[in-house]
Amino acid sequence: MPAINEIFVEGERVELEERDADFIPTKVDLPVTVAELVPRVSIPVNTSSPAGLIAANAQDPWAASGKYGLGWVYFGVILLVLTTLIRLYNLFTDRVRAALHQEHLQKGSKTSSPATDYELSDIYTARSTTKFFPRTEQVSETPPSEATISSVRPLNMLIAMFRFVFYRPMPVIVYRKRWRPIVFPSLSVICIATAGLVFSVLYTFIPQPLFFQSMAFGSPPVAIRAGMLAVAMMPWIIATSMKANVVSIMTGIGHERLNTLHRWGAYICLILSLIHTIPFYIQKLQDPAGYAIWRTYFNTNGIYIFGTGFAALAPLIFLCIHSLAALRHWAYELFVTTHVPVAIIYLGMLFWHCKNYLTSWNYLFATLAIWVISYAMRILYLNWTVPWRLSWLIGEESAVTLMDENAIKVTIPSQMRWRPGQYVYLRMPGISVFENHPFTIASLCSEDFPSEYGEGYRDMVLVFKPFKGFTKKVLESALEHGPWHTYRAFIDGPYGGMRRRLEAFDHVVLIAGGSGITAIASQLLDLIKRMRDGKAVTKNVQVIWAIKRPETMEWFKEELRICREYAPPDTVQCQFYITAAKRLHRTGELVSAQTPTRPVSHFFKDKVNDVFQDIAEKRTSNISAKRNSALIRDEAAGDPEREKEL
Repeated sequence: MPAINEIFVEGERVELEERDADFIPTKVDLPVTVAELVPRVSIPVNTSSPAGLIAANAQDPWAASGKYGLGWVYFGVILLVLTTLIRLYNLFTDRVRAALHQEHLQKGSKTSSPATDYELSDIYTARSTTKFFPRTEQVSETPPSEATISSVRPLNMLIAMFRFVFYRPMPVIVYRKRWRPIVFPSLSVICIATAGLVFSVLYTFIPQPLFFQSMAFGSPPVAIRAGMLAVAMMPWIIATSMKANVVSIMTGIGHERLNTLHRWGAYICLILSLIHTIPFYIQKLQDPAGYAIWRTYFNTNGIYIFGTGFAALAPLIFLCIHSLAALRHWAYELFVTTHVPVAIIYLGMLFWHCKNYLTSWNYLFATLAIWVISYAMRILYLNWTVPWRLSWLIGEESAVTLMDENAIKVTIPSQMRWRPGQYVYLRMPGISVFENHPFTIASLCSEDFPSEYGEGYRDMVLVFKPFKGFTKKVLESALEHGPWHTYRAFIDGPYGGMRRRLEAFDHVVLIAGGSGITAIASQLLDLIKRMRDGKAVTKNVQVIWAIKRPETMEWFKEELRICREYAPPDTVQCQFYITAAKRLHRTGELVSAQTPTRPVSHFFKDKVNDVFQDIAEKRTSNISAKRNSALIRDEAAGDPEREKEL
């Protein structure tokens, strides 16, 4: 293989024939060969090197180009630290406010006596001529002021101002009535994405030079900077995409909200990847002789010199395009099925393309580590991965109930624990083997609401309206099998929830529309329980629920009864708004599924569900009192044969 000095002499001889050169190459005996330069693509420089090569090495040396990747590291760390500090501050102040309020109530209960309940503090009797009740001291007390430790007013005002400005939704653009509207993220997401894009573009184009005098002196610096920034974004893109991730643990932001940053981060990565690609072709056309020398630095093994780059760019373009809202909603199941496998291919192509140049593999190995750790953490969120539970490997037993307005209630007795407002991903193999969809938990996980399934169980209730896809299949299966059929339910979660403690606020307003009431039902019950126990600062709760028909209120009639009977007097106000102009009449007749034309797919899914159900029955066969749902037991009215039949 020729030495590097011979390559320079030959390449520059060709260049001198095509155009006048400003320098004359000098032959220098160097022991370094091209094979030794491949792992680092670093051209050695000495006093007799060409002037252009010396200038290139002085302005933006290849060996120091890895520093550009640190730009996104610092950008992401600053955002992460600020968000975490705000969350810790909110948690601290919320807990302190609730604790101070509870302490005040306990202190008041110790010092008060029944006699003080009958004092006429508002009637001033000291001016009476007989002075039956002389006024010796002030009876009524001024309300205690909020402790300074529980609130820093300037900081609260600053945070409130940012919420007021950045939490505002952007206007929705509707071109035609039946077209899907264009929905923009919140102003905060737009500002963060814009700041990341502006930072990346400026950090790529402001440092000089953008191109070397000749491509023989090395790859275009602007391309190297953009490439390092794109690779450095990979750990953040993967971290914000996972259901169980460290970012959510630190900031309290659910992965469903971080997913917006995940998509915008991927779009910025695509822009940087294109900026990384285009300069190579620009300089290839402008400097063919330098390109001829430059390509000899790489051992391509017969592969096109830019082949590995295209192998990495193609999956990224596909991931960004098919994640656009219109395409994602149009073929959501295809999106869910292909997104992760294509992302794995993309990461593998990046390893192949980067070849451990500079610090590229450091970011890629960090990406791989985050991916593996997040999947390992997710095992802790699955209800069927705990060996000492009855749900191990077979899921929980669940029942499907049809309610008014064709709403569906799925009841899952579970040993899992959840907080108000959280949601889970539900998979029911008896209905759809591969589909996994999120639903908000409408029930409260509390000792006040035990499950009849057994000790340590809580009834996880999911309520939703069927539309298409999985929810429609649940409705069809419920109509086909009737109310006595049970399904195996595999749960992934819980995730999400409120970042703030509602009981730390004086006034709480909960707004919902239709089935969205499931997101606030458990929070309302939890808040009322804390108000009743004196653990909430809240003085007033206002619930606003917009529904199409009055029958919808039947979904949560028990929760509404609890609000009416157990909430402190004059603390909860519910407002219901009926939005439908007229009631929609049902068309067609619901027919039982016991027909000979049953689809084969339903037969297969039932068999899968029966397999899990048989394992569950054998696992619990040694339990003396076999668990049955309260609905079946009530229907049997004490008849064992009837209960067995049901």
